[in-house]
Amino acid sequence: MESKAKIMGHPIHPILVPFPLGLLTTSVIFDVIHLFTGGPRWAEISFWMIAAGVIGGLLAAVFGLIDWLAIPSGTRAKGIGLGHGLSNVVMVALFASSWLLRSGAPGDPGVLPIVLSFLGVGLASLGGFLGGELVFRMGIGVAEGANPNASGSSSDHASEGS
Repeated sequence: MESKAKIMGHPIHPILVPFPLGLLTTSVIFDVIHLFTGGPRWAEISFWMIAAGVIGGLLAAVFGLIDWLAIPSGTRAKGIGLGHGLSNVVMVALFASSWLLRSGAPGDPGVLPIVLSFLGVGLASLGGFLGGELVFRMGIGVAEGANPNASGSSSDHASEGS
């Protein structure tokens, strides 16, 4: 089953996803640099990267929702897609909260906003794994002959050990 939201024949959701993921992940790297150096400029850069990443994440979510609604109900893909979407929505919410907490002093964010960003990156990893299951295992959004009930990565590795 191919994506319902396309531009020039390409699904929009996977086109948009790298931008917020790159921005939000890099914001955490700048937070780490800020923690090591104490330089407020690094935290300010992180602040603006989070803002752009949250906007990009919300935009990508719209097209992800359009594609998820097209997945047949009662399939393994529908459940994995729900987990993918929810983990990414919570991830964007964590980064948005981090951004709001920083807004009074972008150069001195404090501990909580940085912790929220670290948690957000962890959820981004989970969301990426689940998105990979949808696309690479099941062909959701990219293949006419998609298998929305294909087995997952873990089932293949479990059989390799026997």
